[in-house]
Amino acid sequence: MKQPLDRRRFLASLAAASLAPAAQGARWSKGKDWQWEHYGGDAGAGRYAPLDQIDKSNVGKLKVAWVHNCGDASERPQTTIESTPIVVDGVLYLLTPKLKIRALDAATGAVKWEFDPNEGASSRRSAGVSRGLCYWQSEDGEQKRIFSAQRDALYSIDAKTGKLDASFGQGGQIDLSQNFDHDMQGLTFRLTSPPVAYKDLVLVGGGGSEGPAPAAPGHIRGYDARTGERRWIFHTTPRPGEYGYDTWPTDAWKRVGGTNNWAGMSLDQERGWLFASTGSPAFDYWGGDRKGANLFGNCVLALDAETGERQWHFQVVHHDVWDYDLPAQPALVTLKQGGRTIEAVAQVTKQSFVFFFDRQTGKPIFPIEERKIPPSKVPGEELWPTQPFPTKPPPLSRIRLDKDAITDLTPEAHAKFAAMLEETDHGLIYEPPSTRGTFVHPGFRGGTLWGGCSHDPERNLLFANSDENTNRITLAPAQSGSGYEWQLTERWKVRDDRGYPIVKPPWGYVTAIDMETGAFKWRVVNGEYPELTAEGVPKTGTPSHGGSIATKGGLLFFAGTFDRKFRAFDADTGEVLWEHQLKAGGFATPCSYEVDGKQYVVIAAGGGKGDSPAGDEYVCFSL
Repeated sequence: MKQPLDRRRFLASLAAASLAPAAQGARWSKGKDWQWEHYGGDAGAGRYAPLDQIDKSNVGKLKVAWVHNCGDASERPQTTIESTPIVVDGVLYLLTPKLKIRALDAATGAVKWEFDPNEGASSRRSAGVSRGLCYWQSEDGEQKRIFSAQRDALYSIDAKTGKLDASFGQGGQIDLSQNFDHDMQGLTFRLTSPPVAYKDLVLVGGGGSEGPAPAAPGHIRGYDARTGERRWIFHTTPRPGEYGYDTWPTDAWKRVGGTNNWAGMSLDQERGWLFASTGSPAFDYWGGDRKGANLFGNCVLALDAETGERQWHFQVVHHDVWDYDLPAQPALVTLKQGGRTIEAVAQVTKQSFVFFFDRQTGKPIFPIEERKIPPSKVPGEELWPTQPFPTKPPPLSRIRLDKDAITDLTPEAHAKFAAMLEETDHGLIYEPPSTRGTFVHPGFRGGTLWGGCSHDPERNLLFANSDENTNRITLAPAQSGSGYEWQLTERWKVRDDRGYPIVKPPWGYVTAIDMETGAFKWRVVNGEYPELTAEGVPKTGTPSHGGSIATKGGLLFFAGTFDRKFRAFDADTGEVLWEHQLKAGGFATPCSYEVDGKQYVVIAAGGGKGDSPAGDEYVCFSL
């Protein structure tokens, strides 16, 4: 059997690069009004709006400008909205809880058109989640399309009329489970993040299950934006002759899935490079049948957007058995260090780490250390002996679970979980899964998750929200004839009897990172449980879903907490300057834009997580 790359060769390849000349130019839209044209604000997912009509001095005067009720939320099955609208030419495009697409007047909220992907179908497809839309227009400006990725389908919709583009694929859509260079029989494939448009291409990632049963691979593809014809594919589980093949057992690509890009991608338009973040290989808690480092699992990838050719990569987790997928699209940020301006890539992780890379070379901006981790005790498992730890910034949440960390909200809760701790493997991050049971902290919900990060290039700050989540996982031999060797008997988010985390609060933060030094500029507790506040418990913070956006007005907007509040923070201090009570949780990332010189901020209030009821509102604010 051909062996994976030896460790020394592999470490030397971590940031291997095939360099291309860098083009210079501005990323921002140059029209009269700055508008939120991409899922992440700009193509690079910086989540920064260069707008300052709303600023620190007047944000307290924000009022509701309009509310759009989608009308299709439900409690059974419970729906949510994780989507961020995009705004182009004064039109706001959004997704409803059941993934209908609507075009609204961005200033008034008046509906222009609706597209229902289930219209005419004999049965309604399960909606699932889709976090955004993608806008594309031809070079001559004649063709303008909205691309929507929903489960295994990619739709091309006329941006003016809401009608399918009949010339794209089969009547306006393509089946993304096909043309995949893999036998997909019996496998599931789905997309939760929007595609990316570049020149005459639409670029898609995607994902599926991660085992223990057979799983689809996570290859990244480029399609002709006009016809739907596949133009290129990048195999995230390499084939013979492709870079990274030696990090797997021979012919592993034929049977191993995962290594998918469910978290989204970003684009450097000047370089013509696509940046993608990938998840763990399948099975995501046991890798005895995939010995090696397993490229391109858990990687930041830079690809040529026109060809799919790899430019560089960095693997954030080697041979993942913790479900530590990279959970958010890479953020293309501009930072300043020592008088130099550096075009960089920032990647947040479920482990609460933030990695910064030079965008051109893939070299770390701050040193990264390979540190030893404990070996696995599960028969057949061979963990990679080290994992990458960024030396800066510090972790956004705790990365060690011990008795001192256990909740003390009540003596009973402390005693219960202190005893459970003694019966469960635990310690520093990367404690291996076991047959005894292992506490994983941060858990597979983060740390940080799909909301990613935002940045302020003028203040040289990066912002991220983070949580304190603990999971317990236990492995056991699989049943004979199942087709796999090990299975999970436990995979649950550990909570106390009242539903709170089992570690001492705070349980949620928003943090500002100084990109010059890698140090925290400020860190504040994010959200509260009113019932605990009423009991005299200091503000605890809550877990959160969604992300933040920064604006030139010195503000950071964020919803996402379980108290259902939408807040504006002072970007320089973290002080809350304004908050608004939503009817349902705002478990999405907001957007900001201007129409006729007037600035607006919009958040989806879709609820549907924790004890928040399902909601169906998009709420728009202005002065």
